[in-house]
Amino acid sequence: MPEMKDSGASRSPSSTPLYRTGIGYDSHRFAPGGPLILGGISIQSDVHLQGHSDADAIAHAVTDAILGACAAGDIGEMFPDTDPANSGRNSIDMLSRAVSRLNQNGTTVVNVDVTVVAERPRIGPHRADMRAALAKALSIEIERVSIKGKTNEGMGWIGRGEGIACIAVATVATVAVHA
Repeated sequence: MPEMKDSGASRSPSSTPLYRTGIGYDSHRFAPGGPLILGGISIQSDVHLQGHSDADAIAHAVTDAILGACAAGDIGEMFPDTDPANSGRNSIDMLSRAVSRLNQNGTTVVNVDVTVVAERPRIGPHRADMRAALAKALSIEIERVSIKGKTNEGMGWIGRGEGIACIAVATVATVAVHA
């Protein structure tokens, strides 16, 4: 990893970057029939994630993490399941719209770290494509997106293969101008 140095020379004395961190969580149960949408990609599967939208648990957790970092509510507030327009909605599109909302307020996403807890699918074979899809939606470099897969070692509802849970942490930056 390259060393990061900040001499402060590029910043004016009247502006200071404000960094904030948010945590997002999402889980969905499996339902018969595929494909499985996860991390913005379609995975060939005999199950899919059940939900009002396309139920992409990774995209939902990341959306909540970036909105939480800005104290801007959550995905359910921005895209309520009571709105028929959100039925079957593409979750990567929802993430992109959340990023656009933050960008309008001068906030950018710095990085995102995601942990997927599931017995299936294996995350490793799909990691690169998921990172690319999330990076594009977040308007950041792929090197700023991390996705890890963990099993639940056969314990609980995840261990029984009933669904997936995701935890995401996001750091965002806003330049605050001081008078």
